[in-house]
Amino acid sequence: MRIFRRLAALPFWQQILLALALGTAVGALIHNFGSESVAENWLDPFGGVYVNLLKLVVLPLVFSAIVVSLGRLRHVGGVARLAGRTVVWFVVTSTVAVAIGLVVGLLVRPGEGVGDLPAEKAETEEVTWTQVLGNLVPGNPVQAMAEGNVLGVVFFAGLFGAALVTLGERGRRLTDLFDELYLVSQKLVWWVVRLAPIGSFFLIASVVATYGPGSLAPLAKFTGAIYLAAAVMLLAGYPLLLAAFARVSPVKFLRNAWPALQFAFVSASSLATLPISQRVSIERNGVQPEYTAFAQPLGATVKFDGCGAIYPAVAALFVSQYTGIGLGWTDFALIAVAAVIGQLGIGGTPGPALVALTLTLTTVGLPLEAIGYLIAVDRVIDMARTTVNVAGQLAVPVLVARSEGLLDKEVFDRPPVDITAAPPDETRAEETPAQRTPAEEPQLTKG
Repeated sequence: MRIFRRLAALPFWQQILLALALGTAVGALIHNFGSESVAENWLDPFGGVYVNLLKLVVLPLVFSAIVVSLGRLRHVGGVARLAGRTVVWFVVTSTVAVAIGLVVGLLVRPGEGVGDLPAEKAETEEVTWTQVLGNLVPGNPVQAMAEGNVLGVVFFAGLFGAALVTLGERGRRLTDLFDELYLVSQKLVWWVVRLAPIGSFFLIASVVATYGPGSLAPLAKFTGAIYLAAAVMLLAGYPLLLAAFARVSPVKFLRNAWPALQFAFVSASSLATLPISQRVSIERNGVQPEYTAFAQPLGATVKFDGCGAIYPAVAALFVSQYTGIGLGWTDFALIAVAAVIGQLGIGGTPGPALVALTLTLTTVGLPLEAIGYLIAVDRVIDMARTTVNVAGQLAVPVLVARSEGLLDKEVFDRPPVDITAAPPDETRAEETPAQRTPAEEPQLTKG
């Protein structure tokens, strides 16, 4: 019991690192002894249960957060301007990411000299732009929730919240209800986040036990190119943008974002990382909660710099080089357009990276059959892709909040708080919004 108490007393990031180290060691032992059934029967189920727990609490959090945030954003006005700037920065950072992916792909040339690769079966079909745009608007919001179409949920929540705001006092009771739902969702998320080290252990152990280092050999150059491009975006792309336009320390941003980046790496799911990302954005980066409640869920559904920008760029060049089909500058431009705009429509689909790659290959006329070559290492590179996704989802709110005076620089610069502590609003959970005085209503402050 004393050991468990000492482990529980460790800072959150140390618990995650310890879980990663133990998971890697256990996974390596299982792989070396050839006990793949252990990973399939024991590690995968427990890791999957933890990710499902996070996804279970995310949808109520996303819906209530969007509705509540729209109501609170009206205190500063310019909601359309905030949303517009957020989307603009989504596009800018995604353009930088796809440019880095293309440069790395051209320099490393991952498709050359790899010999004959076994192609695994990949269920793909040509993706059209009408399908991508059609995915933005769900035909049935209840079905969208049931199917986990988070992008559709965000779209409907945005319309619902906007309509609720126009009702004014007549919509006060419903607004109070969603406020309470948001508090309950935060409480549930906090409970699940506390289990992150346990979930991380099973997730990383499963990957190492299933694949092992030998499975990366045939596609080592491709895997290395993805990780190199991800590292450049994390250590140069976002830092330069933050230093130049937000005038904040890139080192402090990476320090603050560390818990979310860690969990994104092991879970390989932006959606599962959303609860941690929201707390990082508010409690470590100093972004106003009302704007965070709007920007983070939106980013988790349409902002995929790793899956939707870097990966399709490098993968398209891999396919081009492997098959001997040359690409010109026009094709590079088409890859960039498909990667940047395509992100807006892949958020509600299962396997967004595969959909993004299919869309990109279709756009430049490369064979879809080549996707089967990359399936073997998809889970391994997905960890790097998702880490970049989450970093971008955290960077954009900082860029926008800084320009709009909605970022608390003191919070950003101070030593980071432990996000496994109780949420700041927890003590107010038993006080209904109707009981609060006007002075207690959440206000967005400048600076």
